[in-house]
Amino acid sequence: MFHTRGWLETLRRTYGCRPTVLTTAGPNGDLNNGLVLCRVHSWLTGRRLVSLPFSDHCEPLAAHPEDLARLVAGLEALAVAEGCKYVELRPASGLEAAPSDWRASQDFYLHRLDLRPGAKAVFRRFHRNCVQRRIRHAEKEGIRVSIGRDPDTLRKFYGLVMQTRRRHGLPPQPLAWFNNLMECLGEAATIRFACKGGLVIAGIMTLQFGNTLYYKYGASLAPYHRFGAMPYLFWHAIQDAIARGLERLDMGRSACDNLGLVIFKERWSAERSVLSYLRSPVDSPRPGNSSMLGRRLAGVACRHMPDRCLAALGSLFYRHID
Repeated sequence: MFHTRGWLETLRRTYGCRPTVLTTAGPNGDLNNGLVLCRVHSWLTGRRLVSLPFSDHCEPLAAHPEDLARLVAGLEALAVAEGCKYVELRPASGLEAAPSDWRASQDFYLHRLDLRPGAKAVFRRFHRNCVQRRIRHAEKEGIRVSIGRDPDTLRKFYGLVMQTRRRHGLPPQPLAWFNNLMECLGEAATIRFACKGGLVIAGIMTLQFGNTLYYKYGASLAPYHRFGAMPYLFWHAIQDAIARGLERLDMGRSACDNLGLVIFKERWSAERSVLSYLRSPVDSPRPGNSSMLGRRLAGVACRHMPDRCLAALGSLFYRHID
């Protein structure tokens, strides 16, 4: 998904990130490897090369270690030529060909759920109390699921995102980001709502590429968590993916210290791996780093500012920090 033209166009439209591909292939030869990256130019956090910003992971496409080593060397040379502060790779697996002066700049957990055993077998592996029981409870409560891609659906989903991010003390992603995802990815992007008595109480956005379904965003109304709407939406998406022959659910990255989110994903029996983002030079500061006090003050501000101000903050904030 994160290599596709639609995803790259979304990055360009929303944040002005210019995509580039490095390859060892000549102009008249077959394109047999590639490393896709974006140039990030920020007056606040500087110039850098990232593969890829705002993406959970982006594997360099090279079958041979020597090709990968040449691509990484070319990336370093490009960074020097363009005066970048650093370069960052976000592979889904470790890179043995990375030079010794590259180090992990940040670690995340990545959870993936194998869908190949089928719906009944997959359901049996879910945590009995925290997942299976909540799905059955949602069914008993009459939670209804609707699916859409139209502008009205997106508007309602963004309203949920706004409330959820406010509750967490964070600015929302720009509305333009979600608009561009829907426009550039077309039918590969889907929004599902859970409704209770005509009220939308939760929603998730999923993306599809090949045999993989990607969970990308979720949002909900806190007073209605007791109805089990989010587990029910996940189960609805999983059942639909299995029925269409998909083989894997990519549940996305989680900060290693976000224990609540990590535990939620592992209760679905998803397999956990470590995402290590690699950077050179390794001692360059990460955009958006701030003190604990600064983050707490920002969280308080986000919880209390008007919606228009919070949305404007998100539009300004995100283009500088990833």
